[in-house]
Amino acid sequence: MELQHWRHWQHPLVFNEDERTGCLCFGCKEPVFGPSYSCKECRGYVHHKSCAELPIELHHPSHPNHPLILFGIYTYRGNEEEYDSFSKCDVCGEKSFEYSYCCYRCNFNIHIRCSSLSLTIQTEFHDHQLIRSIWKLIKFTCDFCGKEGNLPYCCVQCDFALHSRCAACPRRLKVYRHNHPLHLTSSLEVHQSDSPICLLCVRKVDTLWLYYCSRCDFVAHLYCAMLPSNREYINLQEQKEEQSTESKTEDPELHQSFDSEICKVIKTTVGEDGTEIAAEIKHFSHEHDLKLTDEIPNNTKCNGCVQYILPPFYSCTKCSFFLHKSCSKLPKIKKQPLEVHPLTLSYQQASFFCSVCCQWCNGLKYNCQLCNYNFNVQCFLLSDTLTHACHEHRLYLSMKNSLQKCSCCNSKRYGVFRCATCEFVLDFKCATLPQTTWYNQHEHPFTLCYTPEDDSGEYYCDICEEERDPKKWFYYCAECNFPAHCDCILGENPNVK
Repeated sequence: MELQHWRHWQHPLVFNEDERTGCLCFGCKEPVFGPSYSCKECRGYVHHKSCAELPIELHHPSHPNHPLILFGIYTYRGNEEEYDSFSKCDVCGEKSFEYSYCCYRCNFNIHIRCSSLSLTIQTEFHDHQLIRSIWKLIKFTCDFCGKEGNLPYCCVQCDFALHSRCAACPRRLKVYRHNHPLHLTSSLEVHQSDSPICLLCVRKVDTLWLYYCSRCDFVAHLYCAMLPSNREYINLQEQKEEQSTESKTEDPELHQSFDSEICKVIKTTVGEDGTEIAAEIKHFSHEHDLKLTDEIPNNTKCNGCVQYILPPFYSCTKCSFFLHKSCSKLPKIKKQPLEVHPLTLSYQQASFFCSVCCQWCNGLKYNCQLCNYNFNVQCFLLSDTLTHACHEHRLYLSMKNSLQKCSCCNSKRYGVFRCATCEFVLDFKCATLPQTTWYNQHEHPFTLCYTPEDDSGEYYCDICEEERDPKKWFYYCAECNFPAHCDCILGENPNVK
């Protein structure tokens, strides 16, 4: 069975009785399990059956004067100007990429999930049935999150009103970034003395209720925990709370041993301490065997991570191919906090676009074969907590459905590192800048600096001779008193060898 969909006119969508990939639906942005429509030509383009079959025109009680027309938001990730293409719902007040119904005369907008809300619901956390008060936009304060909204669900017996989105909160849920289930908890019951910090978006939690793990003192906003990019859809009934899901808690030391599917040991030697050392290997990224060496060629980069070579590393005697020992031990399959699916290691000599730092790269990469997202090695290896020389406090990975501006380069990203103490934000591009690097034939290395080298008030780049912004990072050779823009030192595509 095929469907010609209004949003994807290039190819027909094919019906699948039982989709199991968990890819996000292009309609509602929720994972797809069960009946669905997908495009066989465009990998990852999938809809729930119900979302694919939505009517183009809708008459809705919340806006009775005019019919509403179904539309979708384009979310092209490569162009920063497209990042703000949200649709804001006039019913729930939230911004989302999901399909919406719109009245173009009145500029009225309602998300598809809000358009299909029932008149009565039963929640997991309230004993009585909740009733939609009236099909009319009215302002109210939610007794659950403390925020204002429209069209409340009410309990007549308890004088209790809440958002439709809050009504959908389960008692327990699991997020990818924490090993234990989180419980719906009153903010008064958490152990943190100050205002609790959501460890998913790294912002203060100012709602009446939140999700909480008392064993680890882990706090999350209601809506952050329920984001499809954060929430892990597993059956908690079958999971004992004392146990963590095996596939999610695997986090052995990354570089302890070789993955036999990635790298085969050809020859070994014995070190001074008696340990066995792989002296020659066959790595999947190169056609020839690679030998372990400590002799560092001048200004040479690793073909895996495209960073300057440091010992120990492997090299090919026939080609100018170099590979850090740590890069040779990367596992074939690995999880990353920014992606819901397992990622697969591959090697690409041609340039690819990293979905996290938004730079062109080549070499080793991790790829999501379902979403077609690429991660360069430097971004992939960053953990969800980061200590960086540019900031005095520890930084935490923050994932939101709205843009966050980097404090260093002013670029806007959804996934960044945030400080829980202050408003400092660091994006992946800045977080992965090398602390030390080389420039052409300059005899000394350059060090990344975060504050001006002096108090002269006049700052120039000694390469392009243009003025430098004293608030922005730069590279500096102290031996020669040689400052330069980061882009002038690293070049236009620093992650391409």
